[in-house]
Amino acid sequence: MYIDLGASQLLAAQRQECKIAVKVKTFTGRSELDDLEKALGQYVLYFDVLVELEPEQTLYLALPTWAYESLFEEPLGQLLLKNQRLRLIVFDPEQEAIEQWLPTI
Repeated sequence: MYIDLGASQLLAAQRQECKIAVKVKTFTGRSELDDLEKALGQYVLYFDVLVELEPEQTLYLALPTWAYESLFEEPLGQLLLKNQRLRLIVFDPEQEAIEQWLPTI
């Protein structure tokens, strides 16, 4: 078990260093909902492990823009984001650029 990317990211809003761990998901399976279920299960697993082993790390789930728009702009996705337990990085894979951090930082 490993998380895809560990990094230190300077957060301009807080002006302090924050350690992050990122689990990247491409959502290329047969069903977006199945991919979401798997990603959420992995996120919870990694979250709990990080809390015990590296509590200074903040976990993010990274997903491409099209997956965010398809899943998280719908009522079910909005429900998942409502309590801010899930942290997302929305990225454009073609531009190799982060478009959003959720919740916003």
